[in-house]
Amino acid sequence: MAETKRDYYEVLGVSKNATEAELKKAYRAIAKKYHPDMNPGDAEAEAKFKEASEAYKVLSDPDTRAKYDQFGHAAFDPNSGMGGGFGGFDFSDMSDIFGDIFGDMFGGTRSRQSNGPIKGANIKTSVRVKFDEAVFGCQKELELPLKDECVVCHGTGSQPGHNPETCPKCNGKGQVVFTQQSLFGVVRNVQTCPECSGTGKVIKFKCNQCSGTGYVKSKKKIQVAVPAGIDNGQSIRIREKGEPGTNGGERGDLLVTVLVDRHPQFQRQEYDLFSTEPITFTQAALGGTITINTIDGPMEYDIKPGTQTDTKIKIKGKGVPTLRNKNTRGDLYVTLVVQVPDKLTEEQKNILNNFEEATGSTARRSTDSAGDFSFSGHKKKKGFGKK
Repeated sequence: MAETKRDYYEVLGVSKNATEAELKKAYRAIAKKYHPDMNPGDAEAEAKFKEASEAYKVLSDPDTRAKYDQFGHAAFDPNSGMGGGFGGFDFSDMSDIFGDIFGDMFGGTRSRQSNGPIKGANIKTSVRVKFDEAVFGCQKELELPLKDECVVCHGTGSQPGHNPETCPKCNGKGQVVFTQQSLFGVVRNVQTCPECSGTGKVIKFKCNQCSGTGYVKSKKKIQVAVPAGIDNGQSIRIREKGEPGTNGGERGDLLVTVLVDRHPQFQRQEYDLFSTEPITFTQAALGGTITINTIDGPMEYDIKPGTQTDTKIKIKGKGVPTLRNKNTRGDLYVTLVVQVPDKLTEEQKNILNNFEEATGSTARRSTDSAGDFSFSGHKKKKGFGKK
């Protein structure tokens, strides 16, 4: 009977909703632990290493991951009738994984095929917005220095009439290979060629316009659409506004971190808002309609007679819109605080004194059976047991 394979998500110890970064982190930890160079002669460790590598190979690619999510291991079984199959899983094309993740575990750098098309580096910047702009979304304009292809050499970096030559150090491969003796034996490392920086070409006659880089910088205005509901510290990705790629690769992306100013009244927790609202003693005692400030503007709200200070109310749908659906919003939680006047006229004092005489005592304290005060505010007489 053929051996039953474990679920790939189980192998890496991640959920089925794991992001690309979570997959990479999980695989990196397993690969370091069970790599054959770290466990020489350990067949079990080698098997676990290959199992994790196979799982990451499938799940790191969106196409193969979608097939696996739909059909499981049968998607890659040539005998299943689905036309797929890794055919026993080939590790010969794992250089991209090791170059991107495993990297310099033994002091060397395993790099991907550098003289092929390489996507440009991402650019990071930030933009500051007001609290309500983050809640409802807005448009911002950034001015950044971006690289464009040199119009003189058309990106080659060479003077017109001269072409780049094949790098003699790597013979145009863009990579150099060297071996290194370690505690675990001889380790073979692959590094980007230092002579041509991985391009496989060297420029003897550099373009005077771009100094051989193939690109020139100029300030560009970038429009940033800040989505409704974005929170402080979250980033917006703008495709192909980063560094230019090499060897025909696409441009990198622009990553804009949003910095949100504080609001004088509202505090945010995920998609809910919290605030305090002052009410007068008369409003608290008699109840009625009060005005509450929301992020959308003032609204009327009816409170009950005898409302106490620190009473909390919930107003549905007056929070922050969610990023997935701006029509779905969190809630607003308001704490009512009874304000006591600090300056009274003689007439107002007389009215309050008359009120106190009419009610007996306004002070109330909630106590247990061992307390010394009653609900009326008068001191209890101690019984024989208390004495």
